[in-house]
Amino acid sequence: MDDPILTIDEREAINSGRWFSTLSPSLRHDILRCAYVKRFKDGGLIAARGDPPEEWIACAKGAVRVSSTSISGKQITLTYVEPGIWFGDVSIFDGDRRTHDTYAHGETTILCVAKADFKKILATHVELYEALLRLHARRIRQLYGLVEDLNTLPLRARLAKQLLHLVRSYGISSLSNSDEMRIGLQLAQEELAQLLGASRQRVNQELKAMERDDIIRIEPAGLIVRDRPALMRLTEIDI
Repeated sequence: MDDPILTIDEREAINSGRWFSTLSPSLRHDILRCAYVKRFKDGGLIAARGDPPEEWIACAKGAVRVSSTSISGKQITLTYVEPGIWFGDVSIFDGDRRTHDTYAHGETTILCVAKADFKKILATHVELYEALLRLHARRIRQLYGLVEDLNTLPLRARLAKQLLHLVRSYGISSLSNSDEMRIGLQLAQEELAQLLGASRQRVNQELKAMERDDIIRIEPAGLIVRDRPALMRLTEIDI
């Protein structure tokens, strides 16, 4: 389902993106001028592993689930791309095919720039090369951080860090309690466990322990973070 126009909230998500907002006005204008909108229902396939790289993509609403398939055929979630984040440029640069499957998680809107237009913008705006280098450097730092956390932090600390990230990206303030934040991204415990490289049972145990300590509240509609400072403390100490 396509719609040629971003909503006000979707455009704000793109314009306020941490990386995109640092670009010059003329570069942002040229990117948006040739970009087009695609909308997906929950679970819709955005791109498949092995596809040729035809588009540079930004998430404008919802989330993009990046996954791979195990030898046994099970889909493993690697990460979620949040609104304001651009991706897909690596395959365009190296000319290789897509390395992962990407799906819409919830009602999702993406903004796309065709490969030919992407290359034209690069030729017109040398600034974009340096900006993409910064973007890739940030990704590499994040990747090293994830590997380090996996090898040095206990599960509870990794879970706390993941919940804090989800609150920053998808937090919705509670109308009844300003200290509480609901995580708007709907994740099954199995999906959360995959992000942490742990079993669903162990993640469930840690979530229950956090609930007993009044740090979070588990509801059918999702997780409520009740005490963000406590979550931060969990990431700073060895448990």
